[in-house]
Amino acid sequence: MDRTDEFQAERPRLVGMASRILGDRAEAEDVVQQTWLRLHGTGAAIESLPAWLTTVTTRLCLDRLRSRTPVPVEDLELAGIVDDPAEDVALADTVGRALNVVLDRLTPSERVSFVLHDSFGFEFSTIAALLDTTPAAARKLASRARAKVSQPRPEDRLADWEVVDAFMAAARHGDFDRLLELLAPDAAVTADDAAVLMGTPQRIEGSDATATFFNGSASAALPVLLDDRAGSAWYHLGQPKVVFDFTIRGGLVQAITFRAAPEVLARVTRRTQAREPR
Repeated sequence: MDRTDEFQAERPRLVGMASRILGDRAEAEDVVQQTWLRLHGTGAAIESLPAWLTTVTTRLCLDRLRSRTPVPVEDLELAGIVDDPAEDVALADTVGRALNVVLDRLTPSERVSFVLHDSFGFEFSTIAALLDTTPAAARKLASRARAKVSQPRPEDRLADWEVVDAFMAAARHGDFDRLLELLAPDAAVTADDAAVLMGTPQRIEGSDATATFFNGSASAALPVLLDDRAGSAWYHLGQPKVVFDFTIRGGLVQAITFRAAPEVLARVTRRTQAREPR
């Protein structure tokens, strides 16, 4: 396999890694294209192409991050090529939109340490070599980042109506990863008796099962309000038939209840999608 074929085989992994670090798919694609240009232009012997590509891509991501914010004192330039442990590591759950907002508050080194370790399973010894620091310092960077991420400021979270609309959009478009981003790990779906009689499931447990159920579905659902809470509902002949009643906690979907009882449907009103309910 020549370098071009090897690069194309590695490209999805590189784009995924760069997307996670930068929080922008288009920018990640651009970074990986720059990595290809550097590979195409080098005549040096490369012992491990995946490792070389990982290092160059990470360096370019760091350059992008540092161009966004002032360079912190502790940030140092990348060292040489290191072994790449990512080949046998599956991607962790995709970092959510609200998390990306928090990531923007991290220093470049904190962000790289946190993402590479927590999302891709890189060892701290590898991250330390990438950042030209010690494993203990790399661990501290990731720990500091994790503390910031685990306690996001209230203004960093999506509003409840944004979470509902983002979830329903992901369901319609079959964006399974996005659904998982928006679901709490112990999310559950339940239904009242009237909804069960209409064919909805009585109960679904866990984020993976919930995302699987909604993935590619709910194309006919419309944004609604139920007692001033943002939700969604399936309509037929202009009338709501089943309402999806969301429970949002900490910017994530904790529960969805299908409701079809007449007294509940009578309280459902349409709302404009992507606008905050009042």
